[in-house]
Amino acid sequence: MATERVLHMKGGEGETSYIKNSLLQRKVGSIVKPILEDNVKLLMSNITSESCWKVADLGCSSGTNSLLFVSNMLSLMDSASLSLNQSTPPVLQIYMNDLFGNDFNIIFKLIPDFLEGIHEEKNENHGRCFIHATPGNFYGRLFPDDYIHFFHSSYSLHWLSQAPTSTNIVEPLNKGNVYITSDNPPSVYEAYLKQFEKDFKLFLKSRSEELRSGGIMLLTFIGREKSQDMTTPWGLIGTVLNDMVQEIL
Repeated sequence: MATERVLHMKGGEGETSYIKNSLLQRKVGSIVKPILEDNVKLLMSNITSESCWKVADLGCSSGTNSLLFVSNMLSLMDSASLSLNQSTPPVLQIYMNDLFGNDFNIIFKLIPDFLEGIHEEKNENHGRCFIHATPGNFYGRLFPDDYIHFFHSSYSLHWLSQAPTSTNIVEPLNKGNVYITSDNPPSVYEAYLKQFEKDFKLFLKSRSEELRSGGIMLLTFIGREKSQDMTTPWGLIGTVLNDMVQEIL
């Protein structure tokens, strides 16, 4: 079965669910908010004649983090409209995207209270918002040509479409590890880099066809300051998983 059909964050609302273990992602959303504000203002000046903004959140996952972006967009659009002396903010049409197995039901359950909270906070002084689910793999087409005004993605694009492969290696690539480590040979680094380049080019090609003229993308994802910096918790996690397998065997 294709990875895109089975891979997803842990659904539900239990202690091991994504919704209970995504504080880092939420903090990133708050840190990036000033950049989001600048882009909302720029988009306001780019598409002054549009009464409805079509906005896509790619890799939205599930839970309250998914709606944090929507809340920020509504707030920033209202503020930008006031500063530009616009009587009514544009209608916001949000497309929440993630892989097919994502727990969209958690988002749907949160929407009524979310919209009610927005209405109580702003009274009638806020733009309308309509939220849709768009399941699919963002390493490919998701929308018609010339359709989306604003693409947003936070902490999603570091996920590859598949595990890297190499035809030059007889042994399984990166055997015994779940990620790149400082002990890996150069061939492993190259395989990961090539897979990322392939995926990211496809992502950009797809979005370039779907983005409206004057539209904007805001992408936030993990990287390393130096190519030599391979110290990550994934090395430790890989060691623990290997030990657990050995105990079972």
